Amino acid sequence: MLRFSEEVMLLLLNDNGGKFVDVPAPSLDCALAGAVLMDLAMENRIDTDPERLFVTDPTPLNDDLLDPTLERIVASTETRDTGYWIGETAVHADTIHDRSLARLVERGILRQEDDRFMWVFQTRRYPVIDNRTVREVKLRLMGVLFSDEIPDARDILLISLSDVCGIFGSLLSTAELDSAAERIAQVRKLDLMGREVAKAVREIETSLAAAIAMPMH
Repeated sequence: MLRFSEEVMLLLLNDNGGKFVDVPAPSLDCALAGAVLMDLAMENRIDTDPERLFVTDPTPLNDDLLDPTLERIVASTETRDTGYWIGETAVHADTIHDRSLARLVERGILRQEDDRFMWVFQTRRYPVIDNRTVREVKLRLMGVLFSDEIPDARDILLISLSDVCGIFGSLLSTAELDSAAERIAQVRKLDLMGREVAKAVREIETSLAAAIAMPMH
């Protein structure tokens, strides 16, 4: 089974060109951080309530995506809330991003290609090899958004992450997005972690906007 951060990367992928949809960096960083925490929760290593995030089992998973974050939480001498750990984990979002892509390449789902733009700037593309896996992730979410079925825990979490990133804007037409908006909001209410990720993104965006608006001396 793919980890949440791997599924987020597949949802961001343009199937034809092997490039990724542009999303705001703070949103993606917090979504990848939330993805790691969600997987740790699904693996029964952590749990959350409105006031705190706490360790339920400190045993490493032998997983290079999850264990570094679990180790930091276990080592903490203070009990913190979920928002704090989203912020702390988002600092390592570049590593999570790169490890997620590397694993998708190792699984044979994507292929890595390096191109040169005007012989100066190197760019990287990830053409799809196993399109079935990519389509399965996307179609699974579409099935939840356009039905009245009760989604399972995994799909609830992934919909929350996708909404935070703005991924649905690239997957759906404007009319489809308008039609699904109420359903997305309904599903997101079922997930505490998703709400905390969204809150962290809003706080970062507010801080950035305030910094930009601050007059220069």
